Amino acid sequence: MSSVVVYVHGLWLNGWEGVCLRYRLSRHLGCEARTFHYPSVTADVAANARALARFLAETRADTLHLVGHSMGGLIILECFENALAAGGLLERSVPLPPGRIVLLASPVRGSRAARRLAHLPFGNWMMGLTAGEVLLRPRERHWSGARDVGIIAGDLPLGLGRLLGQIDVPNDGTVLVEETHLAGAKEHMNLRVSHSGMMFSAMVARQTATFLRDGRFES
Repeated sequence: MSSVVVYVHGLWLNGWEGVCLRYRLSRHLGCEARTFHYPSVTADVAANARALARFLAETRADTLHLVGHSMGGLIILECFENALAAGGLLERSVPLPPGRIVLLASPVRGSRAARRLAHLPFGNWMMGLTAGEVLLRPRERHWSGARDVGIIAGDLPLGLGRLLGQIDVPNDGTVLVEETHLAGAKEHMNLRVSHSGMMFSAMVARQTATFLRDGRFES
């Protein structure tokens, strides 16, 4: 049986930062790891979610997992909650293969760092359309999709987000741990990694692979 993991990158990135993570996932799971690239600044969240839906619909596999880092995880949620919902793309195509989702430091409840950046000159311009829609307002959301979702948050406070002001609660240098909690997710865990360091952490890769394979993190 063929298995594919699709990696979705975050804001201002293009997927190259995930090379190490994808390699480790492919080794742990014996699968192919691909990158979905999207214009994180110039397109809005709905357009990026629809593009991901088309990408997934064209991916041939028996098992299809997704891993999203930071804002990439929000694109995945938007894709499954709206772009692939009733009346969406899959109504006119073959349903997706089964699989699971792991979000890595995704600020599903909004981002304090993004709100601080928005108050600086050119801040909104730097973040672009998608971030303006999904990061700037605090929100509560509930996952009710068919796929199991696992979440990994970092609590090593090293990152550019700290340049935007003091952070006095657990964080990964950019995203607060509390911003990563998603009601309805199957599991949530903290690891001693920074926001960008997640891409290069062997522990993050192993825990991600374990959840994708078994539907749980290692205890």
